[in-house]
Amino acid sequence: MLLLAALAYLLLVRALMAANRTEPALREAIGRDRKGLVSLAGYALGIGLAFVRPVAADAMFAVVALVWLAPDRRVERYVATREDRRRRGR
Repeated sequence: MLLLAALAYLLLVRALMAANRTEPALREAIGRDRKGLVSLAGYALGIGLAFVRPVAADAMFAVVALVWLAPDRRVERYVATREDRRRRGR
């Protein structure tokens, strides 16, 4: 279930980037989306580990959850930059 949530997030980010091709600030803000890719890989690894070492799989899932506790401010910076440009009349 978590793997599918990570995949859905990754697809959402890709769709947002595709929809805003004329807005380079969003692409710049999102970047390579390392956090999303690491989550997807972590969940896939956790599923594989569950068959061999269930405790290690639990630890992997916990690590991915801890990664997401750190706020991801990329989109917030994008919105703030866009609002600043709008105020300046650009």
